[in-house]
Amino acid sequence: MNKTKTYKIKEKTLLFMSFLLVAVLVIYSCETDEKQTVTTFNVLVMADEFDVDGVPNPAIWGYDTGTGFDGWGNNELQSYTDRSKNVSVQNGMLLITAQKEDFQNATFTSARLSTKGLFEQQYGRFEARIKVPSGSGLWPAFWLLGADCEDVGEQLDSNWPLCGEIDIMEYRRDEPTSISGTVHGPGYSGLTLPQGQITKSYDLEERIDNGFHIFGIEWGPDYINFYVDDVLYNQITPADLNVTPANLTGELGEWVFNKPYYIILNLAVGGAFPGNPDSDEIFPQSMLVDYVRVYKRSNN
Repeated sequence: MNKTKTYKIKEKTLLFMSFLLVAVLVIYSCETDEKQTVTTFNVLVMADEFDVDGVPNPAIWGYDTGTGFDGWGNNELQSYTDRSKNVSVQNGMLLITAQKEDFQNATFTSARLSTKGLFEQQYGRFEARIKVPSGSGLWPAFWLLGADCEDVGEQLDSNWPLCGEIDIMEYRRDEPTSISGTVHGPGYSGLTLPQGQITKSYDLEERIDNGFHIFGIEWGPDYINFYVDDVLYNQITPADLNVTPANLTGELGEWVFNKPYYIILNLAVGGAFPGNPDSDEIFPQSMLVDYVRVYKRSNN
């Protein structure tokens, strides 16, 4: 979630079929000759169904709290907390709730959950069934950071983006029918020019905040496939890292996605991506998560 985004929207209608056995499919874009490899991961490794009311399972989830550095690196307005008014499990759902209130030098509060040090995995299918909030100036996200990432958004001298980031889902009301999937790394991030992060949006042609959707990736050596519901809408590979030495850091692109990553779920308020909430926006606003599941291939 650390970036200023420029979107290149290229719609593809691609169907993903779930198989009980591992299958490798080649899917052709309607618009180009691009081929995409899909590998089904069918061995469940971790699942949180949020079926016990109260606090999220402490064996899986920890918290990032406070206002971070410069609004978690994105000019966000909230202070993250672990209070029940910002994060709780109720009726089979995880609720991450943004509140409008003065708290620790911030004008909003919310929550950011992380599996860092508790669950980390290299490769697999990572998915969550989520209902995003409908308010203005909100930034719900489901994403991964490299297990070696330290102090991302908390300190100026963190090792991001060298450690890598995979954004499975980000949403803003300004684009009510679209979500995006993105990767950041050395030479291709919100900090680098001429190429920034590698990203693509997908238009569902219906408001995303009207209901639940399953957002996921299938990730293996040298590829990351992005899904929403049963649609494969993007694949990113090392060939997409068209970085030149002219970027601000002088770095060349390096594929940093062949190592373990951990999961983050959060709801930010304000920031460079969604802008600030409207002055008359109604709070509280909640992001609902039905489940988070992670799979691996049977031969892993």
